[in-house]
Amino acid sequence: MIKISDLRLRDIVNITDGRRLGMIKDIDIDPEMGRVRAIVLPGQGKLMGFFGRGEDMTVPWERIKKIGVDVILVEINAFSEPHQDVV
Repeated sequence: MIKISDLRLRDIVNITDGRRLGMIKDIDIDPEMGRVRAIVLPGQGKLMGFFGRGEDMTVPWERIKKIGVDVILVEINAFSEPHQDVV
């Protein structure tokens, strides 16, 4: 069993390009089914961290490939903006 508080401490890495996407900001849960629908990652800073942050990225649960001790591996194919909704 894995606690949500434990998941929030793990880095998220995209196995497609090796990019580190950050840590979990929030979790989207389906209350009717009692299942996790997606994880939400914080937006990256715009222009080298200045001028606020970009939009959050939502990664569907189906895109999570492996939950390890220190890292969560996700598979996100090509996308132009690093943080956006992924379908």
